[in-house]
Amino acid sequence: MSAGLRTSSRALTRFLPSRRDYTGLRGSWRTDILAGITVGIVALPLALAFGVSSGVGAEAGLITAIVAGLVAAVMGGSHVQVSGPTGAMVVVLAPVVAVHGTASVALVSLMAGLMVCALGISGLGKAVAFIPWPVVEGFTLGIAAIIFLQQVPLATGTAGTPGHNTLLAAIETASGAAAPTVALTLALVAGVAVVMILLQKYFRALPASLLGVLLATAAAELLRLDVPRIGALPHSLPSPSLPAMDLASLGSLAMPAVAIAALAAIESLLSARVAGGMAGPDATPSGAYSPDRELTGQGLASIAAGMFGGMPATGAIARTAVNVRSGAKTRLSAVVHAVVLLGIVYLAAGLVGRIPLAALGGVLMVTAVRMVSRRTVNAILRSTRSDAAVFVLTAIITVAFDLIVAIQIGLAAAALFTLRKFASLSSVQREEVPGLRADGDEHIAVFRLDGAMFFGAAERILQEISQVKDIQVAIIRLSQLRMLDATGAHALVEVISALELRGITVLLKGVRPDHLALVTNVGVIRSLRHHKHLFEDLPAAVEHARSHVRRNAAAANA
Repeated sequence: MSAGLRTSSRALTRFLPSRRDYTGLRGSWRTDILAGITVGIVALPLALAFGVSSGVGAEAGLITAIVAGLVAAVMGGSHVQVSGPTGAMVVVLAPVVAVHGTASVALVSLMAGLMVCALGISGLGKAVAFIPWPVVEGFTLGIAAIIFLQQVPLATGTAGTPGHNTLLAAIETASGAAAPTVALTLALVAGVAVVMILLQKYFRALPASLLGVLLATAAAELLRLDVPRIGALPHSLPSPSLPAMDLASLGSLAMPAVAIAALAAIESLLSARVAGGMAGPDATPSGAYSPDRELTGQGLASIAAGMFGGMPATGAIARTAVNVRSGAKTRLSAVVHAVVLLGIVYLAAGLVGRIPLAALGGVLMVTAVRMVSRRTVNAILRSTRSDAAVFVLTAIITVAFDLIVAIQIGLAAAALFTLRKFASLSSVQREEVPGLRADGDEHIAVFRLDGAMFFGAAERILQEISQVKDIQVAIIRLSQLRMLDATGAHALVEVISALELRGITVLLKGVRPDHLALVTNVGVIRSLRHHKHLFEDLPAAVEHARSHVRRNAAAANA
């Protein structure tokens, strides 16, 4: 086998399952199975609710939790991540369904899954580390607000307005609610919320969301309430098939697929990163994960879900947290979670179909509120004004416009504030000529550049140095310059050229080794009057400057 083939083979094996994925299974299989059963019970109402809320139906949500949950568990890069439909994906998918119809979901899942796989294979998994914390939390706050608003139609027993802004649609829906249905549905929502809050506070070991849905369903059945229900569900999984494709549909779904792929990658990696540092009951962290393999696993999960009639999937932080806190150590727990949901499809589909939609709305409303940590919000708002502004801006744009646009603008705002901070830390200081005072030192100026000289600060530094008067020699110290880019180097060229045109000799001192290639290629050294005007230590530069001043004085007296 050639070296190239061996390298390609090793690269490919990074994305494939191995025995290492189940290290420690002999000692943890019992807790893994129990954790998987617990997560499956918790995931049931969420999968149903997210399917309904996205517009593709409860069946698609359940299929996604089963198929994508199993594929991601086996192929993903995290040992404890649990995948399936999530609230963030619902927010992106709902407008796609409203515009292109439910038939588009399978194709857009396939397209987005291929894109996520490509991101993983290309090694971009670590890019999520560059997303600032305020952007992530603002994004989360915006998603939570949208999820809550999306449940208003379910909570009021009315039909939503597809394709409208979430806030406006919620207001229109609430204003069109009619009695007595709205009173019954709101009562079910309130009942589910109370059960979930009380059980979470006093009996954390119990599956609060499932019990809330069961009690609401029992009440609706016993009282024969006339409220919207989930409806009929299949008693088995459909056969896998490729969605219909044509150039027109591929073109119209290209941008939605890009948005879904970006969201799937970001949410899955953030969830896996959080899970990696999360401790289980034994206080042991869950451990590291492979970002690139996680992306390929999530991409394959969305592809598989689309082929079975599901929706795009991502890593689900809430279910992953339940998994870790239940003692999960290996992928077996996520596999068991998928098997539990599959058993429900085959054994209890009829009972699940009787669940009131308002009960699912109540589950998601409570889930949305819990997505936002008051402590985190206060910490960001009290940190710096720039971080607080990025946080608020990202949240507002998420609700008002689009999730991907919110991330883009949030990143742009964070980058702008960071550059502004870097620029403020950059400075030019005029120093006294070191050593004993000598005649003519008043005609020598020593400048020290500190911090960073890049495109955000170069213009200001150029102006400050260029304003110097009544000198014959300028020594520019570069040893304290930590960062230099092409714009900063070009600004140095302009400074040197401007001073030399005024008859001022420029000496450079202390060019850092890591900057030498840049200043040479951009032309900084070439712009000096002589190549010997580049010095490694300050005393030599000062002595050379004094010799220039003495020669000028002698020439003037001649």
